[in-house]
Amino acid sequence: MNPENVLEIDDLQVHFHTLDGVVRGVDGVTFDVRAGETIGVVGESGCGKSVTAMAIMRLLPRRVARIPSGAIRFRRGNGDEVDLAKIDPEGSLIREIRGNEIAMIFQEPMTSLSALHTVGNQIIEAIRLHRNVDEREARKIALQQFKDVGIPAPEQRLDAYSWQLSGGLRQRAMIAMALSCNPLILIADEPTTAVDVTTQAQVLRLLRRLQEERNSAIIFITHDLGVIAQMADYVTVMYLGLVMEQGPVDDIFHNPKHPYTRALLESVPSIETAPRQDLPTIKGTIPHPFNRPAGCPFYPRCEKFMPGVCDTATPALLPVAGPQAVGGPQAVGGQLVSCFLYQEVSVTA
Repeated sequence: MNPENVLEIDDLQVHFHTLDGVVRGVDGVTFDVRAGETIGVVGESGCGKSVTAMAIMRLLPRRVARIPSGAIRFRRGNGDEVDLAKIDPEGSLIREIRGNEIAMIFQEPMTSLSALHTVGNQIIEAIRLHRNVDEREARKIALQQFKDVGIPAPEQRLDAYSWQLSGGLRQRAMIAMALSCNPLILIADEPTTAVDVTTQAQVLRLLRRLQEERNSAIIFITHDLGVIAQMADYVTVMYLGLVMEQGPVDDIFHNPKHPYTRALLESVPSIETAPRQDLPTIKGTIPHPFNRPAGCPFYPRCEKFMPGVCDTATPALLPVAGPQAVGGPQAVGGQLVSCFLYQEVSVTA
């Protein structure tokens, strides 16, 4: 592993074996995560973002999900390196890591928190599972976490049930639980989708502050490009289980290369949009997993489609030609794209 990285995902494949056939939920994803930095993972619903996160946590449904190839290399706090894709998803090693060194904020806190136990008891249980403390000390830690995430009247909220809290407070409680063991990596899967814009802004500021204080890496999964612009240092754009483009957030937003990335950015409203003007949209829809197109998966919806090229082969994820093509996706100025517009190709007759 690169000494600067805490996580390296290398050509990850996740397949779901269903009665109708095999679904390739993730079809070759590669990206790195550095300590203290945020990588944003964006794309439409159904592009494999959450499946990638669940693979890192090893929370995929065991009866149908398989990781046939690829690696998820993680550098633990003690310096040991482990390939999460190769370990037993129910073994002792992943139980030591999950919720402790790698934690996750799920999309909907109302369904992620138990309605039968107080929020405090759930956090205390998580703390005692990974830290050698008694219940009294665990409660003190949980109370401090509530204070750190800005929950008012934390002593009372600690003994409340999830259904007694507002959406914003539930989300803060989820963040407190995820951070209770000071994880090296925090995965935030659409953490602001279920809250209003005011609460969203508060949650984003909170995550930024806590990251700066604790130097945690964040994998931020969302379809909201505005959130990515605020939060991410680097961006990975996914489509149908594949990476379309990667690079520093400024390059992705100000100099996007892939037609899919450009289409996503063009569909975002701005203050310059004229009143009552229709926003540009991406034509068509994401194909059904059983009807994946041959070649580049985006070509049926692409304005730059080249017949005989885009529909015959899948382009590799390569550095953009020119002076920017130095280093990997995490290198300063580095930008990678999976598109034949930037690669030498021969058109099929």
